[in-house]
Amino acid sequence: MNEDSNRTNETPETVINVGGAPLQESGSCLIEEPLDPCAIVIIGACGDLTRRKIILALFRLFKSGGLPDPFLVVGADLNDMTTEAYRDFIKESIQSLTGESLKQKDWDPFVSRLHYVVINPETDSPYDEVADFLKIEARDSHLSGNRLLYLAVPPSQYINIIQNLGKAGFAGEDEDWGGWSRVIIEKPFGRDLQSALELDRNIREYFREDQIYRIDHYLAKETVQNLLMFRFANAIFEPIWNRRYINHVQITAAETLGVEHRAVYYEQAGVLRDMFQNHMLQLLAMTAMEPPSVFEADRVRDEKIKVFRSLRPFPVGQIDDHLVLGQYVEGTVDGQTVPGYREETGVDERSLVPTFAMAKVFMDNWRWQGVPFYLRSGKRMATKLTEIAIEFKRVPNLLFRNVLSESIHPNVLVLRIQPDERITLTFQTKLPGARVCLQPVTMDFHYSSVQEGILLGAYEKVILDCLLGDHMLFVRQDGVEECWSFLSPILDACETCRDREQSLHLYEAGTWGPQEADDLMRDAGYAWRTL
Repeated sequence: MNEDSNRTNETPETVINVGGAPLQESGSCLIEEPLDPCAIVIIGACGDLTRRKIILALFRLFKSGGLPDPFLVVGADLNDMTTEAYRDFIKESIQSLTGESLKQKDWDPFVSRLHYVVINPETDSPYDEVADFLKIEARDSHLSGNRLLYLAVPPSQYINIIQNLGKAGFAGEDEDWGGWSRVIIEKPFGRDLQSALELDRNIREYFREDQIYRIDHYLAKETVQNLLMFRFANAIFEPIWNRRYINHVQITAAETLGVEHRAVYYEQAGVLRDMFQNHMLQLLAMTAMEPPSVFEADRVRDEKIKVFRSLRPFPVGQIDDHLVLGQYVEGTVDGQTVPGYREETGVDERSLVPTFAMAKVFMDNWRWQGVPFYLRSGKRMATKLTEIAIEFKRVPNLLFRNVLSESIHPNVLVLRIQPDERITLTFQTKLPGARVCLQPVTMDFHYSSVQEGILLGAYEKVILDCLLGDHMLFVRQDGVEECWSFLSPILDACETCRDREQSLHLYEAGTWGPQEADDLMRDAGYAWRTL
């Protein structure tokens, strides 16, 4: 945002906390009706994603009353281990992640429904044993044949696994299986438009579109979900949510972590494929979309598609005026010295893969014509932060021209997605006294102030919505294709240009990215919001 050093009579900012009595007890608004009994099958059951996110999310849902009764969790992977060994492995993982010992009264009822089946890659149909086990257990446990398939595997394995699951009949909803079948796929959905189309062709050979749930877990954050309610259920905001009143929008997704264990993947992806094709453009769509005719999944997703189609084609001939790429070098994060990207394990010492990107994009439609949207994402940055900041236009200063010598800071609305989910609105007030002195005041609403007990995380929310059959927070294939269509020319320009090394700006780990990103915004009269 515009952080001028010449704020009107600089004074400390006042914060007004907006809260109240808790609205809901934990779990009381999770579901309206009982969920269908089902089996949850995790492909890649020994992987990092399963250990850190999926099983922990399922356990939290179970404790909150957010899983059906009965249910079954079946882990499937190549590791040769027994169900008992797998249960011990998962228990140790959860305890290490939470730092707490599991209470037997919570753990025993959950773990008794957790099973493990070894995948045999040497056969023509590696998932036959999983299918046979599931059919027997589903019948004995009265699960009605319903099954949720979670692909917790690297994207490079999607097509092969989908083909093998299809051959084993997992997609079927016929008399042999009974019940429904749904499959969850993690981003990224391809690495460019052509690979995204190929992935879809292979999935659709066995699964219908209504059976496919493409996860973007950012969409399950409470602040993102509430964005539509905030805009369309409050008469004071929607009338000014347009080019007449909004100066520009900043969307930031900053991480303090480096590539960690994902170096092999990240060397093939980079920040544009990893964050922009999905997270950043999805947040932009939720911010910029028109009100749907009715609050239903396909109507909401239709409006998001319209946003993607209205994105102005990126001016690749003037790319330096609209895009800044960077890569982190050695620096300090949280008081600890961390290596540069090229020194990370698994990274080419001459790598030109960007770990930071800032893009200025426009939409050619009635509501947003001429309003710049600045998208920024990077690794090893100063603070872990994801937020949407809307800066409104400055008020005319004519009224105060005889009493104020400096400009009036604009109103700013911030929707913080993580780490602490909140909404803030900053406006100006007069300080008491004879002189005309303005002070910025912030109204601050924290989600934690109106919720008791367990707050559902993003993975709990997407799993619950998939069990409910609700596609609202999942990405539709035409949305995937539109995002890749917009991004592909940028990727081609960045990856094939002769001066690729000169276009990659280095920044010290623990900072807010390369100076060139600040310069590009400053040339437009803006400055990044930073903590």
